[in-house]
Amino acid sequence: MVTAAPQPEKRVIPPSTDGFLVCGLGSLGQNCVANLKTFGVPVHAINDTLPDQWEVPHLRDLIDHLEIGDCRSAEVLEQAGIRQCRAVLLVTQDERVNLEAALTARVLNPRVRLVMRSDKQNLNELMGQQLQNFVAFEPTQLAAPAFALGAFGEELIGYFSLDGHRFQVVKQRLEPGQPWCDRRQIHELDNSRRRVLCHTAHHCDPEAVAESPSTLFYTWLPDTLLRAGDEVVMIDCNADLRALYSDIPTPMRQGVWQGVGQAIARLTNWPTLKQSFLSLWQTGAEQQLRRVAIICGVTVVTLCLIGTLLLDANAAEDISMFQAFLYTFITLFGGYGDVFEALEDFDHPRLMQAFGVLLTIAGAAFVGVLYALLTEKLLTLRFEFRERRLPVPEKDHVVVIWLGRVGRQVLDMLQELEQPVVGIAPQATDADMLTKIPLLTGDVTVALDKANLTTAKSVVAVSEDEIQNLEMGLLAHRLNPHCRAIIRTYDQQFTDRVAQIFPFAQVLCSSALSAEAFAGAAFGEHVIGLFRLYDQTVLVTQYDLETDDTLSGRLLSEVAYGYGVVPLWHQHDGQPGKIMPAEDARLQVGDRLVVLATIGGLRRIEQGHLARKDWYIQLEKTVTANALFDGAAEIARVSGYRLGEAREFMAHLPGTLPVPLYRHQALRLARLLTRAQVKAQVIDPPVTAPTEFPSSPLS
Repeated sequence: MVTAAPQPEKRVIPPSTDGFLVCGLGSLGQNCVANLKTFGVPVHAINDTLPDQWEVPHLRDLIDHLEIGDCRSAEVLEQAGIRQCRAVLLVTQDERVNLEAALTARVLNPRVRLVMRSDKQNLNELMGQQLQNFVAFEPTQLAAPAFALGAFGEELIGYFSLDGHRFQVVKQRLEPGQPWCDRRQIHELDNSRRRVLCHTAHHCDPEAVAESPSTLFYTWLPDTLLRAGDEVVMIDCNADLRALYSDIPTPMRQGVWQGVGQAIARLTNWPTLKQSFLSLWQTGAEQQLRRVAIICGVTVVTLCLIGTLLLDANAAEDISMFQAFLYTFITLFGGYGDVFEALEDFDHPRLMQAFGVLLTIAGAAFVGVLYALLTEKLLTLRFEFRERRLPVPEKDHVVVIWLGRVGRQVLDMLQELEQPVVGIAPQATDADMLTKIPLLTGDVTVALDKANLTTAKSVVAVSEDEIQNLEMGLLAHRLNPHCRAIIRTYDQQFTDRVAQIFPFAQVLCSSALSAEAFAGAAFGEHVIGLFRLYDQTVLVTQYDLETDDTLSGRLLSEVAYGYGVVPLWHQHDGQPGKIMPAEDARLQVGDRLVVLATIGGLRRIEQGHLARKDWYIQLEKTVTANALFDGAAEIARVSGYRLGEAREFMAHLPGTLPVPLYRHQALRLARLLTRAQVKAQVIDPPVTAPTEFPSSPLS
């Protein structure tokens, strides 16, 4: 049902300098507004006309000021409050309009952050070098990985690169007999290259569910024992995908000597050689020239052998067999006069001269046929190249329908993951695509029958027409109910309805996926990539810490458990970066931090809203003399307590550590203290009202 668009209502622009301006209220623009409002900030908007429909319910009421006009106009930007805005999101469908509006906005407000929609990679890089506080995205580039990962299967959820390191988010369901089952606790899976993101118990245990500011991360307890049937989501760095997915076929690579040996074996196998010759001879009528070339070739070789024997037997001079062969070969290709002038006397001169003429005629005929054969090949090379296609995989492959910008990116990523693929396009595409993937062209419905759809793993429909994508998804499901259908849409309401009615399909709205990245970038963060996890979008976000940043001076454990994000990379200014950094590292101005976060996590970081610490550690006594010093060091390192005060506290045990901690942080400290020969236990927090995290009407 289309929501009627009300008449624009002019509101008084607030004097705040923390507003955000969205230029273009298409599907992407509306989703950007919705995501920005979850941060609780003023949002202004400009559109050339009043939108025909609102994709997000009540979105019009959430826009603080809507201006109808051309966003390239300085007057319209002034009326929309450009001088009071912190960032401008230029997301119209016309890249020229976005660029002109960006330049005008920067003139009116030199400090405003510019987030522009553009697919001109070179222009985006040049603009970023010339303009400070500028970033440009192309929505299709942000959304394409989600389509590729959805097609790859349920095991691989995320895949991205960071400073030359490859990260992948994988999901595993533990089977009986697996080494982890009934032996390992969740925290034991973490190491220098791996972090646990999510854990879902086969039999839900309410006591094993932890309170977390994130609905995705840290909702499990680290000391939970893993059991068969549990589902674990982890992120690995530089892991071998084939170790996780051994069922993916590996391309055969033959060595040079192995290929030579097989060729010799075929030549020495007379039945095989005979069959190859017959198949070469039994060609169609359109290849008669090939038969003529074979006949001429056999005739020339025969005449060359006869001529060599005749010259050797009849030449007056004593010549070797090799010289006789050379004279015959020269005569065969037009050197009649030179040869018979060199050999003046023969035992049978007339016979040899007549045979020399025969050799010359045969050689001329053979050369003519050879030229004709080469000419035919050159003239038909283009057509033969078009007909030369890679074979369609038999099973467990991904079928990508429509090879536009998104389709090509999906294919590239699947090939990088070494996933068998086949592409379907209504028209012939670039020639270089033919040598990379199996490609079917023409009527898409007919091509699906040739794509071995009944044994395919997934079908990805990513055309510009969402109705057509839905049709292909339903057709694929009818032919193969076990095939995953990935459908690209552009309207969030349409996406929700299709996903509800057809639960077998994975329906992804490009605008909604990209809008979260645009909203995150509007706050000055660098969004490296995104992926979908349990129906939520996870953003790979980089922070460059500045003065008065909400992250500066905090332990990574506080950032992780307080904001509900997962640190992946930490780098001090001028030092090498660390993968899966330790929780005890303290952030400083100038540091570079990369985290996994939902839009809610980014909002909490932006607002500086940390979850409350309400867990404590009860220490009873030390078992050994060294435990006093080791325990104090662990307390100072994990909790941030000053080392001198920690030693003073350890000297007067038993007691409760006066530093509140997060639950995961407290459990880790208790484990470390126990290892250091200190008897310690975690104390449950006092019974209070449940912790609430602020949310907007759209969260």
